[in-house]
Formats: sequence, C-alpha cells, structure tokens
Amino acid sequence: MTTLRELTVHTNQLLDIGRFQDYCPNGLQVEGQSEVQVLVSGVTASLELIDAAIDTGADAILVHHGYFWKGEDARITGMKRQRLQRLLGSNVSLLAYHLPLDAHDELGNNAQLARVLGVQSTGTFGQEEGMQLGHYGSLERAMSGESLAQHIEQCLRRAPLHIPAAGKSIRTVGWCTGAAQSYIEAAVAQRLDAFISGEISESTVHIARECGIHYFAAGHHATERFGVQALGEYLAGKFGLRHRFIDVENPV
Repeated sequence: MTTLRELTVHTNQLLDIGRFQDYCPNGLQVEGQSEVQVLVSGVTASLELIDAAIDTGADAILVHHGYFWKGEDARITGMKRQRLQRLLGSNVSLLAYHLPLDAHDELGNNAQLARVLGVQSTGTFGQEEGMQLGHYGSLERAMSGESLAQHIEQCLRRAPLHIPAAGKSIRTVGWCTGAAQSYIEAAVAQRLDAFISGEISESTVHIARECGIHYFAAGHHATERFGVQALGEYLAGKFGLRHRFIDVENPV
C-alpha cells in the first residue's frame, strides 16, 4: 500500500510538472483518502469515468483531462458540482496531467502513439507554451495516403479523416496528439510528407491542400488513450497497485 502523497510526489517529479506553463493545474486536483491500493486511469474525468471507477473500487483516478481549466466558470454548480460531489462523497482522489503527459519521452501521449503506430521518433518540432510537443520520423517504406489511413485505423480502431496531398507518397511523418492541428504549419516547415493529430479545424483543410501535405485527423480521444494507460501501468508496477484503464467511448 502507498500513500496518496507518495504517489503524487513521485508522479509530479517523473513528469517534471514544474517546467510547464499549462492551462490547468497538474498533479492532485481532488484529494481523497490518504492511502491508495486501486488506481483507475482514463482519458477524461467525466462523470461516466468517475462512476465506473467507483464501481471498480478505485481509491484514486488518473486522467489526462482533469478540471479547473483557465477561463472556466469557477462556480461549483451543475456538471462540475455533480462530478466533485461524486468524488468527494466516495473519498476518491483525482490526479490529472495535461501537457506533462503529452511531453514525456517514454510514457507520454506522443511517445505512446508512436509506439502504437510503429513509427520511430527522430526529432521534435512546434511550440506549445515553450515546449516542442510535435514529433517526426521516417517510415520504413514509402506509403500512399490511403495505406497510411488504413494503418492508422487498424492501430487506433477508428478511421481518421484524411485530407490528401494528391499524388504524393509518404515517407516522413509528424504527429502530435489531441487538439494540435495548429502544428500543421510547423510540420510544413519541417518539409514533412504527412502530419497526424487528433482534431481538425476548417482552416486545416486549406493549409493541407495548398501546402501539399497529407493530414490525418485521427481523433482527440483516440490519439490520447495510450499515455495515461502507460503511466497507470508504470505506477502500478512501481508502487504495487492494482490498476485498470477504463476507456469511456468517445467518437471525437
């Protein structure tokens, strides 16, 4: 058995949270019981995840998308009240790591997406609050856009939205999970053949077409399932916890 404080301090240090200027607090967001035996991980601290974790007997929940985002209404009403009431009423802690989990070079979302897709990172690019979160590398063999789209679908169990670069094969590819579609221009500057992210904006389509780069919107949730899962497994091994990843379905 480990204490909540031990778990939090170790994870904060592991992910080096102090070097990030983030949009939310990283680390322990809601304090529950002082000891942790059962850890549940998930992408987002939705009410559905909280209820499932409580049913599983969780002492703590570990997520990528937690609470208290910059600019949100600070009042504890409605949806926020329901979520916090469920956590506090069950004495369950919530730990959340946003940019630090994206960036970690082994357990992070981008590192884990590369592992799942079978791509080796050879460099980083792009700026996010002073951090280069985008990664790029080369495929073992050149692929068509259609073939890479099929590969992504097989790996993530979700068909990506593909904006093709007509007649262009893919050898170099960049990626950045979640809402990183703005990194496409940095990917163009790196002269990459393709860029994979989670979400897409209206302007992304025109940039991809006019700059001649394949773009794959593979899903915010779908691209960010793997980092928190890897972190949960690591912490379970480190502290002798029982860990379960709960994947709350999300088509986005």
